[in-house]
Amino acid sequence: MTGDPVLVRGLALAVPVAAVLAATWRGRVRRGLGERDAAAAILATLWNLEALIAVNLLAQDLGWWRFTAVGALYRGVPIDLLLGWALLWGAVPGLVARRAPIPLVAASLGWLDLAVMPLAEPVVVLGEHWLAGEAVAMAVALLPGLLVASWTAGGRRLPLRAAAQIVLAAAGGMALPIVLTGAWRQPMWVLGLMAQALAVPSLLGLAAVREFALAGRGTPLPYDPPERLVVTGPYAYVRNPMQAAMTGGYLLLALLDPVFLAAALVAFAYGAGLAAWHEGEGLTARFGGEWAAYRRAVRAWVPRWRPVAFPGAVASVYVATTCGICSQVGGWIVARRPAGLRVLAAEDHPAGLRRITYESADGRGAQGVAAIAHVLTHIHLGWALAGWTLMIPGVGRFAQLCMDAFGGAPRTLAVRNGPSPAGKPGGYGRPPGRRVTVCRGSGSGRGKVLPVPAGSTKEIGACLPQERSPD
Repeated sequence: MTGDPVLVRGLALAVPVAAVLAATWRGRVRRGLGERDAAAAILATLWNLEALIAVNLLAQDLGWWRFTAVGALYRGVPIDLLLGWALLWGAVPGLVARRAPIPLVAASLGWLDLAVMPLAEPVVVLGEHWLAGEAVAMAVALLPGLLVASWTAGGRRLPLRAAAQIVLAAAGGMALPIVLTGAWRQPMWVLGLMAQALAVPSLLGLAAVREFALAGRGTPLPYDPPERLVVTGPYAYVRNPMQAAMTGGYLLLALLDPVFLAAALVAFAYGAGLAAWHEGEGLTARFGGEWAAYRRAVRAWVPRWRPVAFPGAVASVYVATTCGICSQVGGWIVARRPAGLRVLAAEDHPAGLRRITYESADGRGAQGVAAIAHVLTHIHLGWALAGWTLMIPGVGRFAQLCMDAFGGAPRTLAVRNGPSPAGKPGGYGRPPGRRVTVCRGSGSGRGKVLPVPAGSTKEIGACLPQERSPD
């Protein structure tokens, strides 16, 4: 194979493609491949593709190896070699050896790569320290790709699966286009302002992926979807938060390079067309009327200012009434009329709470700053952005340390034998005021606000119950 560039480049792509096709055919014949296996192969290939792009660019700068190919190049790297390498390390083990031990698969593919690399001359010219480049490639591409494929195929390590998809989307959807277009070649003050502007859509997208994982028990990948319909978090404000975040980010980047305007149009067309049709059919089949009601209540692209509260998604926050600072916090929350949130006295909680505590309808809980972060998402979009910021790993922990240092440390509360009387001073129990139903469906009730008995869960047609704080 040495000395024939055409043969080298042809085999570098043809062999992995043939292996993927053979593995797919074999799996279908034996009915051993499912949607999760397809998702595992796709994610592993994408991970290797993005990581190997970086490794090969770095290899040329550090002298690990260089390429002498002509035509079909990306920054000097042959595209066919890059695609074949990504398939060989991503899709092939994801389909062929998805149940084999990861150390064994990694060792086998690593040995194969070490054997083939010297045979790729003159297309690939190895430098003195090419083994160091191989080690880096295995560490940042091969091993993580195998782990992501294993977790996805087995339905394990959901937070890490979701985090991997965030990295892939950020690198392939934002970082790579910025590098390719040269949009980063701007004065520092311009880049600083752009980074702050991009924080808004980025927070929306990150919070949506987080809600997918925690509330829906799934990921954004169509072959690895959530198990439950997600109507909380960013999804209470907009129906397509991740697609809206990506499109909004491209529109902002269009201020630096007009090519991003075309990217925004493509992203919007895909989200409003193919994705909406495909996902809509799947959601209708899986969730039926629940999806139909949600679709009528929440816009697809333009976020609401106030979130929509659904009957089955009402959360609770427990705030102490016998602590001066705590009761002020509780009063502040009540005054902002949070949607889909009950404000209750912490002294009434049977567990004997020591911090402000948030409990979602599906059983998830948070305390301290994390609880406040969740509460903020029930008020309006401005406060929700602050809440999603506090949910970023590390940010909330630092804020909690600061709060504890300035008097917000845990407190021991006396547990009452019974609930606090509704409406009495110091109690957050809501008096039997009004419960209203905001109608958004068709018929005579359209657009009206109709009073119903307190505590009622009655719905009128396709209306969505919401609680209103007492007058």
